[in-house]
Amino acid sequence: MRNRNSTAFDELFHKYYKLLCGYAYLYLKEEEESKDIVQNLFIELWEKKRFDKLNGDVKSYLYRAVHNRCLNYLRNTKTRARKQSDYEKLSEDNYQMQDKEMFEQIYKKLEANLNDLPRQRKEAISLVYLHDKKYQDVAETMGISINSLKTHLKIGLKNLREKLKKTTKY
Repeated sequence: MRNRNSTAFDELFHKYYKLLCGYAYLYLKEEEESKDIVQNLFIELWEKKRFDKLNGDVKSYLYRAVHNRCLNYLRNTKTRARKQSDYEKLSEDNYQMQDKEMFEQIYKKLEANLNDLPRQRKEAISLVYLHDKKYQDVAETMGISINSLKTHLKIGLKNLREKLKKTTKY
């Protein structure tokens, strides 16, 4: 093995692969993850020349390496799951409390500022954005051209943004 003999490495792999996979499965209870851990161990042994530093029983070394990798995998999986759960809970709680309050405040301010706009701008914004009407339909309803409607929307939205920016900290 220390001479990088691929035949010796293949023999070692075939001799211990299934046994090590079974050993890893005892910890992980996941067949694919067990196989991945053992395969990665053998890849690392070959690529990083770990046998050069190995003194003692190869079998013991392989079992200890699989044991440690399984424990690391379980620890990392548990940590990842806990972090994901904490993040989801925090995000959900924050969204439900803060966003609901924020949206209610912004909507009230938007509604108040919308009422301050000139009649045509207020009507244009209301029909297009609140009632989800198409530009063509709104223009016909208001008796104006589509370009005039776009102008009313552009100026009206600009005015609303400026007013909301002044009164909202969000």
